[in-house]
Amino acid sequence: MGDPELVPGLITTREEMAKLLGGGQGQGIQPSQKTRSVLIYSDPEAGQQSGYYDGWLSEEDERGPVFEYTGHGEKDQTFLGRDGVGNRAILQHAAEGRVLHVFKAVGLARDFPHLNVPRSSKTKAQRYIGRFELDVERPYEMRMRENREGELRKVIVFRLRPIDCLTPGEEDKIPPANKTEALAVPADAAAGALVEPEANKKTTSFRSSIEGTRVERREAKLSADFQAFLEGQRHQVKRFQIRVKGSSSTLLTDLYDVTAHVLYEAKGTSSREDVRMAIGQLLDYRRHVNPADPKLAVLLPEKPHEDLQDLLRRLDIAVVYQAGNSFAGWPVLGKQSPNT
Repeated sequence: MGDPELVPGLITTREEMAKLLGGGQGQGIQPSQKTRSVLIYSDPEAGQQSGYYDGWLSEEDERGPVFEYTGHGEKDQTFLGRDGVGNRAILQHAAEGRVLHVFKAVGLARDFPHLNVPRSSKTKAQRYIGRFELDVERPYEMRMRENREGELRKVIVFRLRPIDCLTPGEEDKIPPANKTEALAVPADAAAGALVEPEANKKTTSFRSSIEGTRVERREAKLSADFQAFLEGQRHQVKRFQIRVKGSSSTLLTDLYDVTAHVLYEAKGTSSREDVRMAIGQLLDYRRHVNPADPKLAVLLPEKPHEDLQDLLRRLDIAVVYQAGNSFAGWPVLGKQSPNT
């Protein structure tokens, strides 16, 4: 076949796309040396064996649809070193002037006559979903998933926004959860705890130009400092990864003090907006975590306004804030966890 016209819905092969756009034939993420492209291949059959699904979230947000794509690596996934080449290419695509092209395996190429492959071929057909870019507000999330050996490890889940692509169809959506589950995971299973490449922290990086990145990093540092503080008090600290029945989205709480049975929501500022958001998140999460009925607390970088303190008291939500090398408002007195 001649060079195909690259339009959403095209049925093609990796070999044909390598000729047209570059990239290789092996891993699912293929940075091209030929064009300013990163080719992303999603294979539902292979993905499910590694404990994840790629595809559209069934729920759109205020900015429209989101396509989730899980990064490369059977162990803890990373952006660094040789193991992080593909993940790093996606993360830095905008800074490097690249476009993300997403394809999905849709059976064997031999079943599509126009591809002209031998009947004995095991080559997979690829449906071109379209061009994407990373979500500028939340480029990725960290989650815990089992690999092929059943080992729980950290995975990078990229949040892709469409530039031009197929209208999201049911066949490309992530299956909704058939029951609500809250999984206790390591406390560092969060985006802020993942080391990003140094180049991504400089002004050339697309994330460095996003308003709010400084606050996000402040929140991540606050959370990490408080985790270290709690562990220094010999408290066990985790998070909850929640999937709600009927939804394809995944929620990840902030810190959960297992020892004291306290669920924390951290914010990068002590503003009214952030405190209100923390209240909503805590009330939402509390319904799903197990053991049930944890004490709720907000974690802030400084003491909030008196009116916000009164609001939190009325809701029986504790407030903890950083005070030098310690944390005012701690210890939070909740029911002792059934796990201790």
